[in-house]
Amino acid sequence: MALITETHLRTLLVKGIPNPYLLKEGDRLTPAAADFLKDRGIALRSAQSSNPRILPGIPVGVSNRHVHLSPEHVQALFGAGYTLTPLRELTQQGQFAARETVALLGPKSIIQQVRILGPSRGASQVEISRTDGYALGIHPPVRLSGDIQGTPGIALVGASGVVVLQQGLIIAKNHVHMSPDDARLFEVNQGDRLIVQTAGERPLIFAETVVRVSAQYSLDFHIDIDEANAAHLSSGDQVQVIGRNGQIMSTERR
Repeated sequence: MALITETHLRTLLVKGIPNPYLLKEGDRLTPAAADFLKDRGIALRSAQSSNPRILPGIPVGVSNRHVHLSPEHVQALFGAGYTLTPLRELTQQGQFAARETVALLGPKSIIQQVRILGPSRGASQVEISRTDGYALGIHPPVRLSGDIQGTPGIALVGASGVVVLQQGLIIAKNHVHMSPDDARLFEVNQGDRLIVQTAGERPLIFAETVVRVSAQYSLDFHIDIDEANAAHLSSGDQVQVIGRNGQIMSTERR
């Protein structure tokens, strides 16, 4: 509840007064404030008359360090004709954690038993956390998966060989996987940025979460171990979308 005065409205001119101007429950305008808005063609809207959309929470998927390999690198690391052995299915259709692991060899240290994710893909890629980077002595950029141009490389040690990547080491940027139906529900498109809020003892806001849309995707908010630890999140927890492309939107939780 607040008394909205002309003086208060003038302080908002620097950033711009929203149109329509939202009056919360119990807010009152002075006559001068009402004339101020009317003279500038700014409409009024009552909070009670707004109809916020009901959006579901998005399940969290915490991603530990892992490796994607090309078919050629699978064979270089594990032997001619070798193919990856599925260990368990992942949340995204057709993807799996493989039984096979590799070691990451950096300038400062080695990280053993890093899981390979399948199936194999066109270009090999390694995703680590910033904490891993400090341990290895390499500091890769934050990139979306697949965007590896100009990134540092790293040596991979497998059961039957060694591969030295010239590029492909990244810290994965947090993102949301959506099906086309999910994208329509959230009114977003491929490449849009969501503002995502966590709950719990250490609530955080992720302000630049990239939307990735595919008919093969299931709704999932992907973050790395460092991000999960900072927000006290685990796989299966839920986060809420509170805005998109830099704008907070009016929503209700489902």
